[in-house]
Amino acid sequence: MKRSASQAATPALATLASAGVWHRVYEYDHDSATDSYGHEAAQKLGIDPGRLYKTLIVTTPEGRLANAVLAVAHMLDLKRLAKALDVKSVEMADPKVAQRKTGYVLGGISPLGQKSVLPTILDSSTQDHQTIWVSGGRRGLSLELQVPDLVELTQGKTADIRR
Repeated sequence: MKRSASQAATPALATLASAGVWHRVYEYDHDSATDSYGHEAAQKLGIDPGRLYKTLIVTTPEGRLANAVLAVAHMLDLKRLAKALDVKSVEMADPKVAQRKTGYVLGGISPLGQKSVLPTILDSSTQDHQTIWVSGGRRGLSLELQVPDLVELTQGKTADIRR
C-alpha cells in the first residue's frame, strides 16, 4: 500500500481538492488479471470490505442512469434501489455506457467527478462509519473521506439497497 497526495489528478481528486474536504489517497498495484476490483482493493489496502464502497451504474427502463454506492462486501438489491430512485425497476447498465457517461473505466468508477451528474443512492450502511473508502477514479487508486462529505458532494441520498 502506498499513500500519496501527489498522483496524476483524476476528476474525483479534483472534486475533493476544489471542495476543500478532508480526504486521504491510497494507491496499490492493480493486478490486470483480476476482475474482482473491489475485493482486490480491500485485500491490497488491508481494508475491511464492509468499509470499501463500490460504485455501480444502473439504468431505468427509460434509459436514465444512476449510481448505487454500496460496500464491496454486499450485493446490490435492484428492487430496493428502484424503490429508492422512485422508479418501477432498474438493471445494471451496459458497461460501455457506464464508462462513457462517467468518464471512468470499470473497476475505477468513482461516485465523484463523473462526466454526467447522475442520481446517487448510498447504502444506509455508510451511516455506520465515520469514514469510508471509494474509488479514486482509476484502478489502483482509492480515497478515504467522511461520509457526510461524500453525501454532499454527490448530492446523494441514503437508503437500504443491499441484499
